[in-house]
Amino acid sequence: MRFITIGLAAAAMAIGMAGASAQTMSYSDAGALLAQSCGKDITKYCAKVNLGDGALRDCMMSQQAKISPQCLTDYQAVVASITKRNAAQQSVAKLCKNDVVRHCQGMVAGDAHFLSCLNAASRVVTAACNQAIVDAGWR
Repeated sequence: MRFITIGLAAAAMAIGMAGASAQTMSYSDAGALLAQSCGKDITKYCAKVNLGDGALRDCMMSQQAKISPQCLTDYQAVVASITKRNAAQQSVAKLCKNDVVRHCQGMVAGDAHFLSCLNAASRVVTAACNQAIVDAGWR
């Protein structure tokens, strides 16, 4: 039960801090990484903190001098990756607009088949569009 609490706390911390590699990490992977590297610190310094509204993140940052270096490093990597993922998700429609016109006639962003078409046409879609889809976590 204690591991589940730490895992949930780390996942909440990862999502709360969201507001780099070629591929971004998923929220699940972010939570797992933080549970592994920050679990002991969360238990030691922030065990009684509510998970919501960034309270865990705020607690951990207030204890930053005491937190393990690996936890801080992983925290920064998670923030960067989740931020990149969110930005990519916002930019796919714009970056892929010309590819949709060329390869997915009649489809528009928001169409249920928009992403399926782009993924199916990935061999002829521009590198920028493909990378945005990968970074968004949609391929």
